[in-house]
Amino acid sequence: MEQVFDLAIIGGGINGCGIARDAVGRGWSVYVCEQNDLASGTSSWSTKLIHGGLRYLEHYEFRLVREALIEREILWSLAPHIIWPLRFVLPHHRGLRPQWLLRLGLFLYDHIGGRKLLPATRTLDLTRDAAGEPLKPGFTRGFEYSDCWVQDARLVVLNAMDAKARGATVETGTRFVSAERKADRWVLTVQSGDGEPKQIQARTLVNAAGPWVAEVLSQRIRSNSQAKVRLVQGSHIVVRKIFDHDRCYIFQNADGRIIFAIPYEREFTLIGTTDQDYQGDPAKVAATPQEIAYLCAAASEYFKKPVQESDVVWTYSGVRPLYDDGASKAQEATRDYVLTLDAPGSAAPLLSVFGGKITTYRRLAEAVLDKLGPLLPEALKKPKGWTGGEPLPGGDFPVTGFTDLLADVQKRYPFLAPAHAWRLARTYGTRAHLLLGGADSAADLGRNFGADLTEREVLYLMKHEWARRAEDILWRRSKLGLHLSAADSAALDQYMAAAAKAAEGAA
Repeated sequence: MEQVFDLAIIGGGINGCGIARDAVGRGWSVYVCEQNDLASGTSSWSTKLIHGGLRYLEHYEFRLVREALIEREILWSLAPHIIWPLRFVLPHHRGLRPQWLLRLGLFLYDHIGGRKLLPATRTLDLTRDAAGEPLKPGFTRGFEYSDCWVQDARLVVLNAMDAKARGATVETGTRFVSAERKADRWVLTVQSGDGEPKQIQARTLVNAAGPWVAEVLSQRIRSNSQAKVRLVQGSHIVVRKIFDHDRCYIFQNADGRIIFAIPYEREFTLIGTTDQDYQGDPAKVAATPQEIAYLCAAASEYFKKPVQESDVVWTYSGVRPLYDDGASKAQEATRDYVLTLDAPGSAAPLLSVFGGKITTYRRLAEAVLDKLGPLLPEALKKPKGWTGGEPLPGGDFPVTGFTDLLADVQKRYPFLAPAHAWRLARTYGTRAHLLLGGADSAADLGRNFGADLTEREVLYLMKHEWARRAEDILWRRSKLGLHLSAADSAALDQYMAAAAKAAEGAA
């Protein structure tokens, strides 16, 4: 007899995988399909911050900011290997927001979110503090506050891994073709690669397709929903390291926007982001020359050494699928999530997800199950909130215990170079020991593809983390693509194709 899932989810981004983890952990049977790789859309192209969103206070989005601030330390505790605290320096810019307004915003930021472990805001004399050294001499006063960093694509993968470990079916490289309502269930047609289409049955359906949410509704489900999505493009540039300390900057711009300058991958500085409406295929989004020029000019307003377009070593761009609330400017459109439920009578329900932030993905998942739970009450066997107390894979160590974890990895595998040990501990947490196994020397890790990416790690990622192509590893499971050449990437692709074929033959 063919299985009928309690829940089918379209989309393997942070929202889809977060919903899957929560639902399967509460006892639902769950199916997830993703047309490409996990986190291959919006979820891997963020500014990579777990934050409340200081600028959202200006738009009076106090509930969103409070919820996000509460989530910061919860998420840090769940995955302290891929999430860690950062300090942000906000220089006062004469002629823009006055100091009293910045102090008020930061006071609220410190106190409305239940901050416990993260240090509070402090005032800086930029003529004396090291944070002032890279800045133009006109910036003499600043404020320093706390937020957190996240390896965004890895957060998605870890949620998918935990969902799978609890019983969910997660299929990547599997395109959602269509869905048809048949009384009390949905019949989905999905297709994997060049394979034959197959059908999946589910009692409820969640459309978490990100930038494709409206297309899925109108063209593949043929729903009459009136909800609209506003696609907003956000682009970033990466340049060689601009400053030597480990703090970040948040800069105000004359147009009312802000940008960040953040230490990135140990050798670089990440600068972003932009906000502009986007038309076209979300899969083809790319940083425009105008956006690159804007980010260079905005950073150069503050740094002594101007940031030139010739300094840019990499750019990336993503499309945020925001709910269209009619805001006049892209930067003013709400970042809050909106859930629309289509459940007429006894028909199988359809829920669509608009907007959302990485920081609030866990709360979004709970809100989804709040809406769907009463429709399948017999399926929920675990209380709401469980995802906030059980660590994600590799995160089962104290929130402030990364130094001890790294020391343990270095002690057990002394042949690893310090930077290699640090990267493995930061990427895999306690699962670094599973990856390294009984290795006694570098030779035991097999072929080195460059930048300390070894055969052992590649095979681990293929087996446990759905990696299928070089780009999955080099730009989502890691950012090692910044350190490898096109030839290195091609060689990795060839190796992975051969390894996948060999595994298929052995199965």
